[in-house]
Amino acid sequence: MTQTDSHDPSKTLIREEPWTIQDTADLYRLDEWGMGYFVAGESGNLMVRPDDRIDHRIDLFEVVQGLEERGIRSPVTIGFPDLLRRRIEEMVEAFTEAMQRNEYTGGYSGVYPIKVNQQRFLVEQVEAIGRDLNFGLEVGSKPELLAVMGLTVDSPDRLIVCNGFKEERYLRHVMLATKLGRNIVAVIENLHELEILLSVFKDSGTRPKIGIRLKLESHGSGRWRHSTGEKAKFGLSIAGVLRVVKQLEAAGMLDCLVLLHCHMGSQISDIQVVNAGLAELTRVYAELCRLGAGMRYIDVGGGLGVDYDGSQTNSEFSTNYGLREYAETVVYRVMTGCDEAEVPHPTIVTEAGRALVSHHCVLVCDVLGAHRVDQWTMSADEAREALAAIPDPPRALDEVVDALSSVREDRLLASYHDAVQAREEALTLFRVGLLDLEMRALVDRLFWSACLEIDRLSRDLDPLPEELLELAHSLSDTYFCNLSVFQSLPDSWAIDQVFPIMPIHRLGEEPFRRATLVDITCDSDGKIDRFVDFENDVAPTLPLHEIRENEPYYLGIFLTGAYQETLGDLHNLFGDTNLVHIIMDGEGGWEIQQIVEGDTVSQVLGYLQYEPRALFQAIRRDCERSMRAGRLTVAEGRVLLEAYEAGLTGYTYLE
Repeated sequence: MTQTDSHDPSKTLIREEPWTIQDTADLYRLDEWGMGYFVAGESGNLMVRPDDRIDHRIDLFEVVQGLEERGIRSPVTIGFPDLLRRRIEEMVEAFTEAMQRNEYTGGYSGVYPIKVNQQRFLVEQVEAIGRDLNFGLEVGSKPELLAVMGLTVDSPDRLIVCNGFKEERYLRHVMLATKLGRNIVAVIENLHELEILLSVFKDSGTRPKIGIRLKLESHGSGRWRHSTGEKAKFGLSIAGVLRVVKQLEAAGMLDCLVLLHCHMGSQISDIQVVNAGLAELTRVYAELCRLGAGMRYIDVGGGLGVDYDGSQTNSEFSTNYGLREYAETVVYRVMTGCDEAEVPHPTIVTEAGRALVSHHCVLVCDVLGAHRVDQWTMSADEAREALAAIPDPPRALDEVVDALSSVREDRLLASYHDAVQAREEALTLFRVGLLDLEMRALVDRLFWSACLEIDRLSRDLDPLPEELLELAHSLSDTYFCNLSVFQSLPDSWAIDQVFPIMPIHRLGEEPFRRATLVDITCDSDGKIDRFVDFENDVAPTLPLHEIRENEPYYLGIFLTGAYQETLGDLHNLFGDTNLVHIIMDGEGGWEIQQIVEGDTVSQVLGYLQYEPRALFQAIRRDCERSMRAGRLTVAEGRVLLEAYEAGLTGYTYLE
């Protein structure tokens, strides 16, 4: 069976069988990065599975339609608290099973570092879910500490780990939390912090719980591999650790040293890095026990990675291990290190944040339109007819027509060079006034027609010349998306992070188009041109469907629950998106648990010290002047003022 894209003569595919929903899942690697949390439904819509029950599925496209009916428009971030619960339970289960298999006698306590996503509702969800799972929280600043102190009033036994640089006020908050009965550990990052802590607690009548962050010698892997080692930002060297021990011993507080912490790196892609780091960490832990410290916790830090591209490799966008292998490695390495040193097994603490919350959020945006090169194509015969209608055409036009006519399989690269050269000569004539605008437009149509034919004929070449690879990218569509990369996907812009992106509907149709995505900011960097690829780790274009007139087309951007919206900026004053939390109802359907409306224009103006009411009054005065001058009628002035006021209270994105 032959399927041809009727909208694009350059794309012809030969298939033995009709396109299926599973073909779409394979194309986007859905089954790999989706991990069973996201699946292609028989309806052709993308489904969310918040738990492992087969009949519990939420139709994401149906959710978006329901939100639109309620006036909650895209872009919208959709969170699934049930999926968050599932991730936390899977984390605890993985460590529990690993400890049982290895006869590990210590405990496990995960802590969620709220810097990963400080949204109040999310942190409250983690706190609530973790009450029965011995799951705590980690903070890295005074604001985060104050927030967590307030959230844990009813659960004071939960472990709170305090990281980050600390001054006296930060440590006084730690003292207050200790007096309030919180199970809180202040992690020493440098020797100066220890001096302040000893001073703060000296006359408090309270003994603190103290941790040390160790600066590992072993190096990480992936993008953040340099965040460990001698030049690491945080932590103490071995000499520094010994200095802390001596100072605590002199103060009669060595028993207060209960936790050893390290940072192996973020998004660790290779399990061998975890192996090496744990060997070093456990050895130091055992030595601290030997020196008489009151050690109880070994904190392996964060770094548990997310398989963004579904390749299950040690690429920087993936991991060559899973959650259970990670838990097994941590438990086994800590156990064997402690057994060799004959010290008790400690409580293992993990600070996984990215791996806990990435999956529970999806950013959905609508596609506003597309720019397509092939909309202006013409055949060689049509080109000759157009040329014949031009009296005394410049030779450059003949050469562009000849370049299109001469495209053949046995000279594709040469044909491309001919087309480029002919176009350059024509553009030179245009710049000096020897080619008019109509001729210039004809040159572009002929050039891109030749390029599309070259691209079509080159698809079976192996290897494909580098110039033709770049040509294929140049011929891709540009899809305009209603979002700000800088606000909702800052990692895509700042560090070239790859996120899984795919349509959330029409999954039973073959996506014939290939496109890059651009946002609605006035910035050339507001684009996405790195995508999960079926064959390679990263592709420059994304397969998408043809946009149908008067029919919405929605894209889902997945695994965005960590480090995105809270890191975003206000480029072009596009603010926070609408945020909606969706849960399963008791009848196998879904319901809205909470809606947090995105920023209004007034709110983002206020962030930059504009006064919206003053702006409105200025426009009102301007309208009055225009009405007196006869440029506006009273009715027109009223409509203008109403529109301006509505704009101030409206969504910052396109409505």
